[in-house]
Amino acid sequence: MLLINSRNFFLLALLAFSTFSFAQSTRTATLTGQDFIVAVVDSIPITNHDVTLRAPQLRDQLKQQGRHVPDGQALLKAALERLIVEKALLQHAKETGLSVDEEAVNQAEQRLAAQSQLSLAALHQKVQAEGMSIERLRQNLREQLILQRLSERNVPSRIKVSDIEVDQAVRDRQNASINTNPDIELGHVMVAVSEKATDSEIAALQAKAESVLANLKRGDDLARVAKEFSNGAERDKGGLMGLRSADRYPSLFVETTKNMKVGDVTLVRSGAGFHVLKLVTKRASNVVTITQTHPRHILLRPSGQLSQTTARARLAEYKRQIEAGKADFAKLARGHSQDASGPEGGDLGWVSPGMFVPEFEEVMNTLQIGQIADPLVSRFGVHLIQVLERREAPISERELRDMASNSLREKKFDETYQLWAQEVRGRAYVEYRDAPQ
Repeated sequence: MLLINSRNFFLLALLAFSTFSFAQSTRTATLTGQDFIVAVVDSIPITNHDVTLRAPQLRDQLKQQGRHVPDGQALLKAALERLIVEKALLQHAKETGLSVDEEAVNQAEQRLAAQSQLSLAALHQKVQAEGMSIERLRQNLREQLILQRLSERNVPSRIKVSDIEVDQAVRDRQNASINTNPDIELGHVMVAVSEKATDSEIAALQAKAESVLANLKRGDDLARVAKEFSNGAERDKGGLMGLRSADRYPSLFVETTKNMKVGDVTLVRSGAGFHVLKLVTKRASNVVTITQTHPRHILLRPSGQLSQTTARARLAEYKRQIEAGKADFAKLARGHSQDASGPEGGDLGWVSPGMFVPEFEEVMNTLQIGQIADPLVSRFGVHLIQVLERREAPISERELRDMASNSLREKKFDETYQLWAQEVRGRAYVEYRDAPQ
């Protein structure tokens, strides 16, 4: 139920910001004098008032994105161009029969209230106090939803990802693993220390280990040195421990050698004795892993009988009871969750990145093992989330290529969207008008 492509909601991510920016700037804009039409897009007028409202929104959006923010007239011109494109897209949606029903607008309005941490009534009061009518608020939401659905219908099929690009992305991902869990091979000369060894015996063994270290540093053959001095299992294997992923080596060895270059030698002490280690090989692992999470949740869906505020309060009480040891998460999920996972105690199984809606996954990823989040509102309802486990799981080459392809498509979405939007704008009739004298 939570599976969704995060890109599908790229417009709604700006919903709370853009709506309130509109409301907060209304009173200032209405004091600027008489309004007038500055452009017409397929018979739809854009007024100076519209541009004045959009300019501060655009300025703040560009700042958030770390992009250059134009000043003065340049900012107003950029805001006008944004409005022209938007009106052209809305007209295109109308011509193609795309519409949004009242229920979708209701849900968007509820999400906006939740994102603002307000009840729906409080949201309405705030919007009205800042100069916007409820009807205008809902129309803004409707238009954003139409633009979102229009992009979903037209943009993905235009994104092209070549096999060459996927191949390079896979190589980059594999090379990145050399800094996380590389394949390494260590040379090992062990100078064992008995538990009953005296201080003088330990000092002599340490001197022996330091002599081995010096020999290897000056280029002596590892196999010969291991044969002569080592008490380790690798003595008759040329001192080599075998090529394997770093997580299959003792953590002491991995920590000691992680910043070494191939050919470097070092000395480390453990409870068993002294270890002279040489980094023989280090390369990207052929096995690429991803971090998987094992969460569970309780979902309540707001309805006519259950407000969003009540749902949040109820889940907050569940959390308090669970943390106090007075209730069991799984039993509460079986008794109250309105998700398909309810009969399983809310268990969602092992999940990989990108499988849940962004607002759910963002909170889930911040949780420690066993931690329960505060109630979270998503487009599906209100959730109480707990993380049970995490693990590094290997992924197949096919899965890795799919991930690389999806990531590339995600990166290309904005550019493709802009090109497509400009095509639609180019087909529209646009008439600019001068300000009245």
